[in-house]
Amino acid sequence: MASILHCIIIMPDLVLYILDIFFVIFHSLLILFIMFGWIHRRLRLAHLICVLLTGGSWFILGIFYGMGFCPLTQWHWNVLHSLGKYGLPTSYVQYILDRLLGINISASAADSLTLYVWLAALMISLYLFFKKRIKRRKVFNEKHRL
Repeated sequence: MASILHCIIIMPDLVLYILDIFFVIFHSLLILFIMFGWIHRRLRLAHLICVLLTGGSWFILGIFYGMGFCPLTQWHWNVLHSLGKYGLPTSYVQYILDRLLGINISASAADSLTLYVWLAALMISLYLFFKKRIKRRKVFNEKHRL
């Protein structure tokens, strides 16, 4: 009986630790996808959508929740708070660089790095998206000339 009670008490913490690991892995992979997803031709549309959704979260939801708002970060912070961890940085990039790589950078450096990488990914993704459409239109026009 005591072991069942012990499992019931420990289980919420176990779930929280699993969620913590999930968010670290998923959010890190998402960041890497935003950085490099444009490279693989078949992932380019998904990449563009992901980059635009990220920007929408930062700049549109940011109007209501604070500029740069990310629901994944908020959910992860909720999990960490439930685990008793406080004093978390405002930047997820700052947090993940410190947690995974032991690199400690300032919040402003993390925010600048995040914004510049996101802008580069957005510009590359938009360039590739429109380049493909312009090329397709040229081929179509050349085939259908009178």
